Amino acid sequence: MHDHSLTRRRAIQAGIVGGAAAVSSFAVAQTGGQQPGALVTAPVSQSGLSPRLTMHAIDTFHGTPGAGMRCELSVLEGDKYRQIKTVTTAENGRTAEPLLVDDALKAGRYELLLHFEEYFQKWKVQLPTPNFLKTVPVRFAIHDVGQRYHLPVLFTPWGYSYYRGS
Repeated sequence: MHDHSLTRRRAIQAGIVGGAAAVSSFAVAQTGGQQPGALVTAPVSQSGLSPRLTMHAIDTFHGTPGAGMRCELSVLEGDKYRQIKTVTTAENGRTAEPLLVDDALKAGRYELLLHFEEYFQKWKVQLPTPNFLKTVPVRFAIHDVGQRYHLPVLFTPWGYSYYRGS
């Protein structure tokens, strides 16, 4: 039987660790040596909180919380979205207050418009012209107003994903 486990020595021999360092160096070079700040405080527990909608921007390009991203929350009325509020993410990539809480949390279809291009320009990331992603609409539905909804968004200048978190 052969041992196929990946040890630190095998990872170094395979160049995996060096590859990660190269990617990190590339990210620093693309931002002119500056990166958004790292997460310095632990997330707050959501247990025992009332129904709410929260979000978390995670910058996977830099490997940091998406601090300082402008986001616009809208609700679908008829066939058009009506803007409810504009927020900017804090240092931890979350908003200072829930997007919707208690009586403001209503069943319906929503859109969270994320300003990716503006965010990466703040960090002096060299983007192509025209940039691949400028603003990104994240659309979702709230059905049960008795629940908590959390929307983590992972993003780079070239792609994003989101899901219903806990």
